[in-house]
Amino acid sequence: MKLGFACKYLNHDGKQFFPFRATTRKRFLSLPHDQRNQLIYEISVTNLNQLYLTLEQLATLPEPLRMMRIGSDLLPLYTVPEATSLFAAFLPELHPLFARCGELARAHQIRLSFHPGQYTVLASDNPDVVSRALEDVEYHTLCACLMGYGQRFQDFKINIHMNGKAGFDGFKRSFGQLSEEARRMLTVENDEISCSLDDVLQAAALCPVVLDIHHHWVKENQFIQPDDARIAAIIASWRGVRPVLHYSISQEGIIPPQGWPDQQQLGVSKSKLRAHSDYYFNDTLNDWALSFQDFDIMCEVKMKNLAREQLYQWAKQQQRIA
Repeated sequence: MKLGFACKYLNHDGKQFFPFRATTRKRFLSLPHDQRNQLIYEISVTNLNQLYLTLEQLATLPEPLRMMRIGSDLLPLYTVPEATSLFAAFLPELHPLFARCGELARAHQIRLSFHPGQYTVLASDNPDVVSRALEDVEYHTLCACLMGYGQRFQDFKINIHMNGKAGFDGFKRSFGQLSEEARRMLTVENDEISCSLDDVLQAAALCPVVLDIHHHWVKENQFIQPDDARIAAIIASWRGVRPVLHYSISQEGIIPPQGWPDQQQLGVSKSKLRAHSDYYFNDTLNDWALSFQDFDIMCEVKMKNLAREQLYQWAKQQQRIA
């Protein structure tokens, strides 16, 4: 079992060791052509170098801790039309920086992924939204392919939600418009508002299903267990690749530090239950998450790798992980 963290690799003061840079569309468009080009080029080089330094650090960690979600701003504003043409001119210069990141990750069995944002909705009933979502998935696919992935089924994970008024039928139509490489990498996750686990399982024949156990609890008020029949269907959707689940818990002060929280007794809104905690402070829930022994776990928690490492040490003490 691997335990991953999302995007920011923090030191013990809560600051990033190797921070990525970003910019805004407004700032970019306010600049003259040459400065626009210089801005996105310099940020891209910085981010790829910082990613490499992060992966170097992960390579020194125990194997269960070699798992990371990469931030989406690797190439800032790539899908903005005014930026896309600029990237086309200098992207070949970045190929070696991408390649060395992928080579390092594969050499040390570091599992990598992307998670495009909430506006990447392939199941939207708005054609413009779908068009932008397809562009965004293909942007993430490009980055993964430049690192040497996309050659085999699920050698890299690009995870999205299936929320959208067009439902599974809309998702299926959009999925068919993706490149072959994107289809190999795409996964779909249940959410806590509109798209239940049963909804996303409709996509199991198309792509793997990522189980988010906190989303499921918020939406269904159920602590799904490893022997639930749907777990076997989720595992089967990965076609022999080790599946991934997402683990988060409600914020400190919202749920008790021990035991199974009861939504009716808590008496707080689902919006408050959705927000992620800083650390994994409830050992009952930790034991529950770690009971899914056939899965790798992406830790979705505010203190990122620090919380992940705390969970890892607890899991070792409980002999839940090697």
